[in-house]
Amino acid sequence: MTLADAQARCPSLRSVPSQPHLDAEWLDAVLEDFTRFTPMIALDAPHGLMLDITGCAHLFGGEEGLSKAVVQRAHRGGLRLRWALASTAQAARALSRFGSGGLFTEQTQRAALRLLPVAALELPAREEEALRRAGLKRLADLDDRPRAPLAARFGKDFPARLARLLGDEDIRITPHRAPAPVYFDRIFFELIANPEDIEAVLAELVDQTAAHLTLSREGGRQFVASFYRVDGHVRHIGVQTGHPSRDRDSILRLFREKMAALSHPLDPGFGFDQVRLAVPWTEELADRQTRLSGPDDLDEALDQLIDRLTARLGPDAVLRFEACGSHMPERSARMRPAILPPREGQNDWPALDPDSPPLRPLQMFDPPQPVETLAEVPDGYPLRFRWRRVLHEVKRAEGPERIGGEWWRAPDQRTRDYYRIEDQNGRRFWIFRQGLYGETPEPRWYIHGLFA
Repeated sequence: MTLADAQARCPSLRSVPSQPHLDAEWLDAVLEDFTRFTPMIALDAPHGLMLDITGCAHLFGGEEGLSKAVVQRAHRGGLRLRWALASTAQAARALSRFGSGGLFTEQTQRAALRLLPVAALELPAREEEALRRAGLKRLADLDDRPRAPLAARFGKDFPARLARLLGDEDIRITPHRAPAPVYFDRIFFELIANPEDIEAVLAELVDQTAAHLTLSREGGRQFVASFYRVDGHVRHIGVQTGHPSRDRDSILRLFREKMAALSHPLDPGFGFDQVRLAVPWTEELADRQTRLSGPDDLDEALDQLIDRLTARLGPDAVLRFEACGSHMPERSARMRPAILPPREGQNDWPALDPDSPPLRPLQMFDPPQPVETLAEVPDGYPLRFRWRRVLHEVKRAEGPERIGGEWWRAPDQRTRDYYRIEDQNGRRFWIFRQGLYGETPEPRWYIHGLFA
């Protein structure tokens, strides 16, 4: 009925504007908090959660203990809960929404499901009404009938829907976040809040994780520590490594660097009642063969430096150059986070002759800066040039190195002739002429970089 009619019948009626987005945000927060019970968790629209507790019940003393913990957690958050624990997700949903709910065993589950109304199938209203008119009001009426006539009347997917609801067929849920292949939990009966206790628990979890990775001959590329506060707030802190690692000291050092650099420090509130360490990204890591001349720690030291700087400053602040498949100088390299592995099929840097001078300067201008030049012949190198109001006399020159324009990117790109030039003061420049004489518009000179 309309609100006016409802208030006329019940003057004390209290109305509150509907805010679905706030309901969704609250449900997301509850979902994040309930990941303490299992990483296999998903939203069950519009107001439910679906938890796959396979392999997790023993952490809470069995299925009964886990169910009790879930109910207590919901009541602590001010929620009125309807729940059911069954062998399949569809059976649990039906028993909680259309039945009395509770914990069901394989012996009691089917009997309870058969008593549910056909509304538990959640069919369109038209098909549900057709079932009722045919005298099929409960799932038992459908379960006792052969499946072929039901498929012919209500569609070929109807028997599969009925089988999933009755627990004969199972389809795994799709979690809101892919569960990590390796994770370990610590559940506390007494809350922890001291930084020393938190670091000690994290060290224990790292030790346990490293032992597991050693047995599986793997290393972690990403480690995520989740801290569950008693008030339902969850804080995730993650670190990455440039190469697979299971070294305890290195991982703990990265977490210390990350926590020290947090803009919002880790706040225990009234205390943490659970901590989880997950490794969502693992790679194969074989034991290294030590050289007879001693260990070669140069690359390893550089990797550890990159890991520490990334943990402290963030992945976008620590970059490395990566070769690109282009002969244009400004497109031959790009910046990429140093923590990320090289891309497959990526072009390698060209091999350089150590006895030859560098072909490219370390300092390059983007975009190239125009210069005024005077050349002895049109196609030759400049005898002098003016850059930033300073006149430079050319004493030595090498070139040209001709680079054609990438016509597939822009048809108007022009040919460049590059020269390595040294002035009267010994400073070396990388200069190019864009365009050829006889073309329109006239060629122009630019300085593209400086040699150290």
